[in-house]
Amino acid sequence: MTIKNQIKKSFLVSLWFMFLTFPILVIQVNTVENVIKWRWLNMIGVGIGSFFLSILWRYMLEKRPEKGKQTKKYQLFFLNNILHEKKIFFPVIILLSLFVLCFPYIFSMYQTNIMISALIYVMMGLGLNIVIGLAGLLDLGYVAFFAVGAYSYALLNYHYGLIFWIALPLGGILALIFGVILGYPVLRLRGDYLAIVTLGFGEIIRLVLENWNDFSFGPSGISNIPKPCFLGIDLSLQGTTKYLFYIIVGMVALTIFVTNRLQNSRIGRAWIALKDDEIACQAMGINKGKTKLRAFGLGAMWAGMGGVIFAAKTTFINPASFTIWESVIILCTVVLGGMGSITGVVLGALLLILLPEYLRAFSEFRMIIFGAVLVLMMVFRPGGIIKNVRRIYKFDPILEKNSVKNEVNS
Repeated sequence: MTIKNQIKKSFLVSLWFMFLTFPILVIQVNTVENVIKWRWLNMIGVGIGSFFLSILWRYMLEKRPEKGKQTKKYQLFFLNNILHEKKIFFPVIILLSLFVLCFPYIFSMYQTNIMISALIYVMMGLGLNIVIGLAGLLDLGYVAFFAVGAYSYALLNYHYGLIFWIALPLGGILALIFGVILGYPVLRLRGDYLAIVTLGFGEIIRLVLENWNDFSFGPSGISNIPKPCFLGIDLSLQGTTKYLFYIIVGMVALTIFVTNRLQNSRIGRAWIALKDDEIACQAMGINKGKTKLRAFGLGAMWAGMGGVIFAAKTTFINPASFTIWESVIILCTVVLGGMGSITGVVLGALLLILLPEYLRAFSEFRMIIFGAVLVLMMVFRPGGIIKNVRRIYKFDPILEKNSVKNEVNS
């Protein structure tokens, strides 16, 4: 595209933006004095700003690397040299562990609470990564399992007095059962149809919790949910926050370990095969139904345990905390981070949860900035922050000859 055409299209874009923002930024009605104030400088500013941003946008699109080459330089270095090189990997893990251990003592309780919320989403993002990133099953009702875990702890504690540490595995097991219940009727569905059904399932759970007053206390919710105590000792508010921070850090570490082992296991390879081609997967002798049910169940389990920790953190839950937008946010963490990539999902969840909090200084503009960051990421890194790198198995004829000779000699 020539420079003249770029300038022409950018000029048309600026005119379009000026037209769209004219009623909002130019016209100001004073209802007290019944006077209309015309703010023409705002329109000029919008036109100039959109013109230069459009030129910058087109320039960046032209300079964008071709598909397949954009991750070759940076991403392979990051993954192979940092995540797979032991000389670099272990020192990084040690430094990161020391930072995490000292985090509650370095930063304020407000920062610690924000980090707890972010790590809960990291945990749920890794669970959804099993369903979407590995198995390729688009689940838009993932928040339902989050609600199952939270209400499991709240109701079991309210009726039976169960403590946090007993409710934590029970919440995960109950969410796993609900995941299998959801997965069984949708074994033959995929793509958009699967997304619609799972979306409906999530809304059914929310509406049941909102209207079944005798069971879930309806819109009023459940309050006074106890926080976890340390060896039966009731801690102060600050001490409980630190204790909960270390609990969620341990759960995230466990989730990363388990999902990594699952990804490299037989069932993980079956999930990837299912995602690539269901017909070929079934032709290779893989039970498609059982593979899907395992993905739904194991993914839901981590959401259930995340819900238990969420209920313990907030000490109050109601159906308004488990809307479809929570499912959308969790889905965005997987897509933004990189589907199938554990490191990418962790970074994506931290970015999505922490960025709006730290942009509060920009007041009403923070969500605009947040949305712009997401758009830029999707345009210039469509595969996510860290795209998943598939393992490549190479045939070595020398090793094959040696093995044949050993068999002959024996």
